Amino acid sequence: MTLKKHNFYPGDIPVKPGCYLYRDRFGEVIYVGKASNLRRRMSQYFQPSRERRADPKLRSLVNSIETWEFITVRNEEESLILESRLIKEFAPRYNILMRDDKRHLMLKLDPAETYPRIRLARLRKDDSCLYYGPFPNGAALKRTAEYLARRLKLRTCKCACPGAEDRAHCMTGAVKDCCEPCVGKESAEGYAARVERLKEILEGDTKELVAELHLQMSEAAQAQRFEKAAELRDIASSIEAVCGGKRRRFLTAAKDYGTDPGPGAVEDLRQALKLDDPPVSIECFDISNISGTLAVASMVHFTNGRPDRAKYRRFRIRTVEGPNDFAMMKEAVSRRFARVAAGEEEAPSLLMVDGGAGQLSSAIDILAALDIPPFPVIGLAKKHEEIYIPGVRTPIRLSLERPAVHLLQAVRDEAHRFAITYHRELRLNAIRNSLLDEIEGIGEARKTALLKEFGSVRALRRAPASEIARRVPGIGMEFATQIAAYLAAHKSDGSLDVL
Repeated sequence: MTLKKHNFYPGDIPVKPGCYLYRDRFGEVIYVGKASNLRRRMSQYFQPSRERRADPKLRSLVNSIETWEFITVRNEEESLILESRLIKEFAPRYNILMRDDKRHLMLKLDPAETYPRIRLARLRKDDSCLYYGPFPNGAALKRTAEYLARRLKLRTCKCACPGAEDRAHCMTGAVKDCCEPCVGKESAEGYAARVERLKEILEGDTKELVAELHLQMSEAAQAQRFEKAAELRDIASSIEAVCGGKRRRFLTAAKDYGTDPGPGAVEDLRQALKLDDPPVSIECFDISNISGTLAVASMVHFTNGRPDRAKYRRFRIRTVEGPNDFAMMKEAVSRRFARVAAGEEEAPSLLMVDGGAGQLSSAIDILAALDIPPFPVIGLAKKHEEIYIPGVRTPIRLSLERPAVHLLQAVRDEAHRFAITYHRELRLNAIRNSLLDEIEGIGEARKTALLKEFGSVRALRRAPASEIARRVPGIGMEFATQIAAYLAAHKSDGSLDVL
């Protein structure tokens, strides 16, 4: 959602965590920030009293802002990670404090090692290693890594291939915290099984482990070993915070934050899909709606593995009534490729739709109807990142560590973000307008004054008529009573009442 600074109204911004971007008159991002409450944080920048008291740097920033936009996330941790990624992507000149390139910690495993060990890393390199994270809570991550290494008896020594000589100086083996594969006490197959269990835990399979910790914690508390119980409690909390089941999707989405798939992933995708030419241009469609209402579609375009935002497009679905994602996909693809059929635009090297066989079939039907020459088209299903190909019944499953999968995930996630942002924009505007515009006597000026003063319809609904009349010039007690009565009688659905 991008709006002009002089059109800033707090009611346009949700009360949710997320990141915000300020751009100057040339369209350059000049500042990126995060907030647990976007509406409250962004409103602070445009308060006249704050601008008068602000230091020169802040006044310069506010005076340079031409447009603003925001991205909502699910929690504060995601906003912290997203802020770091956006700052590193745009390098805004006002973000002085975060320009040291410090990154959040990740867990790293090197499959090439004879006996892989858990390591911490801040930079994801193209080195065939497995990375998990990044994680904002470094202390919890370190505590989790230490516990998992002890629990699974993985080696912690720094030598690449430990042997008997190294064992002589090893303390973890002496205290039985290592299975000692270096001297043959654990076979290579047995150690590999331990590493596989580690991967399962890091990918969200923590229920059994956490239950075991809680049982041990209860037993320690009953035996009045309260320090031990507290230690077990902290370990269980850290494991749930880092890789618990509720955070599994976050781990998958965050796995490549700060990473650019790039041309190498394009070539890997060509090989994975067995294409004749590299898919240098990829377009992806996604649908967003709530039970068919305010339905929109997004189309994002990647060139050489990187976002090409100038070619993004978004569509308001016009011809479909009710929740029918397949029909919506047909409309969006039809509107985009009608221009290709007319020779006004070129087709991409690869077309991707967010979804499985149904969404893919919808896109293929439209391309055939428009008589578009055949070119690669795929569908990507979220559950197991399965790739659907026309005419092939069984979807392709690639290793989740392959650059090709990372690229497809990046394209799909960007299409989803772009669609959600547009849908949210329409939803917020619809709620704001539908409620206040239906009150007889409220024009654009009065509606603007009400929203500017109270910030949201929700806040306005909570205010008594006397307060509305007192705070908003031009609205008397009689009209304020009419407004309060109408809003009380027309409460929105809780899922949409965000203004």
